[in-house]
Amino acid sequence: MQAVFVCASLFSQQPAAVAPKSSPQVLPPNLLPPNVLLVTVDTLRPDALGWISGGHPTPAFDALARSGVRTARALSPAPLTLPAHTSLLTGLLPRRHGVRDNGQTVPGGLDSLAAALSDAGYGTAAFVSGFPLDSAFGLAQGFAHYDDDFPPGSSERSAKATAEAAITWLEGAPEPWFAWVHFYDPHDPYEPPAELRRDGPRGAYDGEVLSVDRELGKLLATAGGAGTLVVLTADHGESLGEHGEETHGFFIYQSTMEVPLVFAWPSKLPPRLLPGTLRPRLIDVFPTLLELLDLPLPKGLDGMSLAAALRGRDFNPPPAYLETRRPWISYGWAPLRAVVEGDWKLIAAPKPELYNLAADPTEADNLVDRERRRARSLQKHLRTVESQPARQAGGTDDPEAVARLRALGYAGGGAASPDEPPPDAPDPKDRIGLWNLLGEAEGAMAAGDARGALAAFDRALAQDPQNRFALARSAEALLALGQAAEARERAAKAVALDPDQPESRRTLAVSLMRSGAMSDAVTQWLEVVRLQPERADGWLALGSTLGVAGQRQRAVGALSRAAELAPDEAEPHLRLGFALFGVGEKAAAAAALSRAAELSAEAFAHAASLGLLLHDLERSAEAEVWLTRATPDEADFVPARLELARILLDRGEPAAARNRLQEAIARDPRARAVALGDSALAPLLEP
Repeated sequence: MQAVFVCASLFSQQPAAVAPKSSPQVLPPNLLPPNVLLVTVDTLRPDALGWISGGHPTPAFDALARSGVRTARALSPAPLTLPAHTSLLTGLLPRRHGVRDNGQTVPGGLDSLAAALSDAGYGTAAFVSGFPLDSAFGLAQGFAHYDDDFPPGSSERSAKATAEAAITWLEGAPEPWFAWVHFYDPHDPYEPPAELRRDGPRGAYDGEVLSVDRELGKLLATAGGAGTLVVLTADHGESLGEHGEETHGFFIYQSTMEVPLVFAWPSKLPPRLLPGTLRPRLIDVFPTLLELLDLPLPKGLDGMSLAAALRGRDFNPPPAYLETRRPWISYGWAPLRAVVEGDWKLIAAPKPELYNLAADPTEADNLVDRERRRARSLQKHLRTVESQPARQAGGTDDPEAVARLRALGYAGGGAASPDEPPPDAPDPKDRIGLWNLLGEAEGAMAAGDARGALAAFDRALAQDPQNRFALARSAEALLALGQAAEARERAAKAVALDPDQPESRRTLAVSLMRSGAMSDAVTQWLEVVRLQPERADGWLALGSTLGVAGQRQRAVGALSRAAELAPDEAEPHLRLGFALFGVGEKAAAAAALSRAAELSAEAFAHAASLGLLLHDLERSAEAEVWLTRATPDEADFVPARLELARILLDRGEPAAARNRLQEAIARDPRARAVALGDSALAPLLEP
């Protein structure tokens, strides 16, 4: 019989002797807790929806909004996918959960919506569409099923593919269930189906919103029954050129911070438009859902339940705190923070800004010099929030992940210095043109155009010679162009500006290796593994460099660590095997090479070396297998064939032994002289 979840409060309403303890209870459907569907649309501006803009209709979005309690004025705490979603699912501001940029890792042990509903008996599942939400970044905590199945070679999947995956799960999910479905389509680059593209400069963006709308309709047809509690929102918006910002993440103006929010539960919440003075926050969604479901709220949340407002009662909203640390993390410029209280917004920057959003929704008229008392009042809330201890999240240790994030336009790759910016850090407002230029350079890098990227980075450095991002990435472009000495100079400057940035250290280490400065390269690789001790490729590079530098025993230690961190990857075991052989540990070397061979399967290219080593260890039967597998392109092919000929002779197979000897001579004629000097092999050369 299907298990049924019942709130403790419902149990208390039943007579004590309804049934024997061994007999399960089945409650009427109206007493079951509701299924919960959370839909988030990446990079969704409110004015892209028909019910908000009054322009082009978005049928599924519009119908859902009409059936629920809705607002176009909710606020995201950060204009970046992973920080915003982490706040949505934990009820904490980014400084409290520690995730301040895409590519960082959500700390374990946080209270979350998924964990709370799982503890309450819900089946939990998530279906995400963009790589910044990949399970490797830690947001899968609390979900029994986390679907981040992106197409091969891609960092996103279409709304259609995500909706189909969610619908398949929902059709077989036991109730009650909680499903989070994330759509990524409106994210740059905008590539909607041709029939959905609209006219005008933002037609491609609006077309991608329509693409999501089409799939949202299908999802709601499966999951959006009258008894289902549906929440729809976005992680952030998109600037589309406002304030000079083409996309998002750099500024915290309303174009990227304001998002739609809908709670649709027709059986419990009469549809209505929330008052225009109310600006809910994404951090309020978690506590709101728990209160609506009669579940206890964790202590210490930054969010506040909106249940009273949703039910039409008076509600005094707290101020909203907004931030982006991307200018600091990626470029060394000042981070931005803001406070929104009612219609007033203060942006804390080297050049502070104050706006009346009711009178000036595009934030064009800075009132900070005319409304000093108002600015000081908002600064008090800013100080209150920032007086709380800030958690530090770690960055990704995966080089492929860093590359994929950069391909999506997230330059920092998750690495963040724990240091606070100096008081004279540049104001991002003064760097928007430079930021766009760096984006152009990064786009060229992603397209494989190292020369074009270098030219753009050089133009950026002409404006800002100390830009650590431009220095580090232009060094990588120089490496790609074979200019190691020039790369070394720029990477060294980037490291001096930000010593705790591991990617800059890596670039410097590689440029030193290519310049032949192995001892200096070792120093840099040691810093890399200090900064990223769980990243196997750093230990692998350190071990290889130590070996080339003649420090064989230290090389063994580093390569052993690489093999521990990547037990199912062949390369660390392979290099460890040769390093162990170099220090005379032949049995351990054979074990490491055998593991590399097992993991490589048919791709293993060192059969000759492994066969010779096993023969040296008097493991003849195993040795013969690998000596036979050796191919002519292997460095040890000739000695392997000579040894195999001896084995065959000892076994009384002279014809087979002669064939193997001839293969050796064909590969290298000098093998004939070796055979003539060998009393066992010499007779095989006679006619």
